[in-house]
Amino acid sequence: MAACLQLNIKTFSPVFLSNSVPKFSAAKANRIRNRIRCSAASPSKRYTITLLPGDGIGPEVISVAKNVLNLAAFLEGIEFRFQEMPMGGAALDLTGVPLPEETLSAAKQSDAVLLGAIGGYKWDSNEKHLKPETGLLQIREGLEVFANLRPATVLPQLVDASTLKKEIAEGVDVMVVRELTGGIYFGKPRGFGKNENGKEIAFNTEVYAKDEIERIARVAFETARKRRGKLCSVDKANVLEASMFWRKCIVEISSEYPDVELSHMYVDNAAMQLVRNPKQFDTIVTNNIFGDILSDEASMITGSIGMLPSASLGESGPGLFEPIHGSAPDIAGQDKANPLATVLSAAMLLKYGLGEERAANRIEDAVLDTLNRGFRTCDIYSPGTDDFRLIQKLVGCKEIGEEVLKSVESQVPASV
Repeated sequence: MAACLQLNIKTFSPVFLSNSVPKFSAAKANRIRNRIRCSAASPSKRYTITLLPGDGIGPEVISVAKNVLNLAAFLEGIEFRFQEMPMGGAALDLTGVPLPEETLSAAKQSDAVLLGAIGGYKWDSNEKHLKPETGLLQIREGLEVFANLRPATVLPQLVDASTLKKEIAEGVDVMVVRELTGGIYFGKPRGFGKNENGKEIAFNTEVYAKDEIERIARVAFETARKRRGKLCSVDKANVLEASMFWRKCIVEISSEYPDVELSHMYVDNAAMQLVRNPKQFDTIVTNNIFGDILSDEASMITGSIGMLPSASLGESGPGLFEPIHGSAPDIAGQDKANPLATVLSAAMLLKYGLGEERAANRIEDAVLDTLNRGFRTCDIYSPGTDDFRLIQKLVGCKEIGEEVLKSVESQVPASV
């Protein structure tokens, strides 16, 4: 497919971003430089990060996350070289395809990839191979990232933003482990045709190989082992042969993890239980399509899809890190986007992609501090009459990004 797409690619030059510290006022920049000078004469580690801003609000949230990522890393003596590449609708407009060969090549050669968002009304009527979303499937396949980790945690500061009752939402902490490169989204045969009666039909295939299930199962068991030791496998084994096979393989792998409590749940019941009693779940593992749906459902328990990051990992090579929200073209360019999911995706990039936990913790702590100080974008703002809500301040994408930077800057370098 890539070779065919390459025929439509127009010549373009990638945009290489500065690897310097984000720009601040002169006084602030001097304070940062002085603190870093005390902790390290030069960066101890260097990484290349590919940025894929994409469409809609993607460029806005990536801009914020890039600055936060760069500052947190700089405070830890880490240097980033950023390269910005087109993907999705932006790539279609520029090159004629949703994932240019140059973009995929740059992503493969980097240490990690941070994606903003893709898609928009402008390209909805395009043929499937020329839709922005096709580029997303292609880069997942090209990077061979098969495990998608999507945390859904209700933060104490945002429990009132949840649409569920406080007693239901409070304390929820779920990790959805979704298989990402198999199942009905990739299975063949697929397409359009006519049946034996001459009627038009469309068809897709849900198919999994044993090794595909085994490798995602191990990721899920390892994840559960590091959390609260409970894993729920979600399927539809009462109806679908692919789910029957899924459950069989999961049970077989469970013998390798006697310390993890395994349970099974049908997907329709799981969808209900996530709303009825979400605290019963610790780690969920499921196939591509069920994971796509359930992780979005879980995100709304937290109050906003704009708060949730994700990490897509493979057995080797760079991981793909992205917020789970879409491109929100209706608010693009209006400074209304919530960049915190992308900022937290940057933290996951540091933690899961590069093994830089201290820098990741800086970002996570900065986000919590920003929320503790009452700053909210419109999607997580809860106007009301109680004392907690009265201290909230409604801000835009840029301002909340600046507040996160202040929180990152206020932290003492770990090496001092």
